[in-house]
Amino acid sequence: MSTAPVAHLQAVLDEAVGFGLFPAAQAVVLHRGIQVFGGVAGAATGDMRFDLASVTKVLCTTALFLRLWTEGKAGPETQVARFFPGTPVGEAGVTVADLLYHRSGLPPFVPFFAQALTSTPELLDPACPPATRARVREAVVQAAARTPLAAPARTRTAYSDVGFILLGEILSRAAGKPLDFLFNQYIAEPLGLGARFHRLSELPTDGPVAPSGSTRPREPAPGQEQMWGELPTRPSPPGEVDDDNAWVMDGVSGHAGLFGTAVDMARFGQAVLDGCAGSPAIAPGPLWHRLLTVDPILAGTRCMGFDSPSVENSSAGHFIGNTPPGAVGHLGFTGTSLWVDLRRALVVALVTNRVAHGRKELRIRDFRPFFHDLVVEVLGIADPKN
Repeated sequence: MSTAPVAHLQAVLDEAVGFGLFPAAQAVVLHRGIQVFGGVAGAATGDMRFDLASVTKVLCTTALFLRLWTEGKAGPETQVARFFPGTPVGEAGVTVADLLYHRSGLPPFVPFFAQALTSTPELLDPACPPATRARVREAVVQAAARTPLAAPARTRTAYSDVGFILLGEILSRAAGKPLDFLFNQYIAEPLGLGARFHRLSELPTDGPVAPSGSTRPREPAPGQEQMWGELPTRPSPPGEVDDDNAWVMDGVSGHAGLFGTAVDMARFGQAVLDGCAGSPAIAPGPLWHRLLTVDPILAGTRCMGFDSPSVENSSAGHFIGNTPPGAVGHLGFTGTSLWVDLRRALVVALVTNRVAHGRKELRIRDFRPFFHDLVVEVLGIADPKN
């Protein structure tokens, strides 16, 4: 790849910062295992960690499930009731596969943090004791388990943070260790990732961290207005997870909480390709292929944990995933995304902190497909045979 196309990708990142889409960004592109682009823009540096938001769902929770599946500690048919008996989700016969495919019937979002901050306002004090944070975290997990189903299990696909809060705890309990410990042991260390959770009870963190918001709790996201009442607020420094539910869980949850770089995400994306090719770093190839199969019950775009490009208006653009066996990836609310084209052996990791300009700044929705299309075009691989 010549320097001219690389310069074009860098210029697009710089222009997006200039137009106010986000204050900082990193991007890494791998093709056939080789890094062909790595850029930073705005306030970003190469070692700056970003709040990866829901990319946590694949980078931590789905990958950890895959590892525990390999070890026989949990599997697709593991019943939620084994860990949360007597709960709506348990009594409905929901399985780990249902949580991974987002077909459990659980609602997309519940503001558990509102009750937590009302009952335990000392959470807003930076000196809040770790024991208090641990108690509140367990209360949130139990509240998630008691959440009534919004639809019968396996009747519809509805992306659910609540489901992944429970999934993270199921994996933790199945392995007998905290989720962040398991991530470090089974995913980060074997793959050489610098990504990690930021526990509130262990802050401050080292190294530069991209800011994502200025107050705690955050302003409601579009569509969440009126979902909770007035709550006390305090300034929120960089390094604290953006997601309020993850925040009251001491920064560690199956649905959000990881901080990392575009390099971290790209390395994980390459691990997906390597796993499908037979590398046993996380799990054997056959399990990777089963994991990345589209939901056999409800079809759609959901694989286990991962998403795949939609036919129209995909954040992956027009090219990524347009030829079998397609592509897999995931988005993060803060402005992050990872897409892995299985046919082209292409990995595109993009991290931004678009929420630092306010949660109503949504132009990232147009930027993502534009950037992904540009990557494919400048690499000259619009024809997947190239």
